[in-house]
Amino acid sequence: MSKGREGSAVQQQARYHKNPEAVSRLNPEQYRVTQQDGTERPFANAYWDNHEPGIYVDVVSGEPLFASADKYDSNSGWPSFTKPIAKENVVERQDPSHGMIRTEARSLHGNSHLGHVFDDGPADKGGLRYCINSASLRFIHLDDLENAGYGEYRTLFTSDTIADTDDK
Repeated sequence: MSKGREGSAVQQQARYHKNPEAVSRLNPEQYRVTQQDGTERPFANAYWDNHEPGIYVDVVSGEPLFASADKYDSNSGWPSFTKPIAKENVVERQDPSHGMIRTEARSLHGNSHLGHVFDDGPADKGGLRYCINSASLRFIHLDDLENAGYGEYRTLFTSDTIADTDDK
């Protein structure tokens, strides 16, 4: 959510929503993951090993979810992040499926299944690991943020965060 603007929550709600046209364009794997709460295979997905600077948005709604500056290699085979760009865009709820209790992560506006949140992330970054399916994401490179309508998120990147991404 944009900071410092009156009514920004209302503006964002209008801007991001579950887009039926976007849902109709999902490939079978994206549909299975986002709409049917699926999980893609580890180490065989688009972003688990992506080290480029940029942001990850919901493939259905376009809402900003995660930044490469908060991505790290968890050795899980899925993209892992220490935190969302805006906590309010990622809804966490209890998931009792598969004989265990986990915390599911869903996008607020798109209601897409993203993945799960675990408490085994880097302790110095809060201890959480947002383990996210690539199929639920669209990556927007730092160089393309402005043209894609996400220019306000350039502030997430400094020369230090870009260098950190390049080193991963």
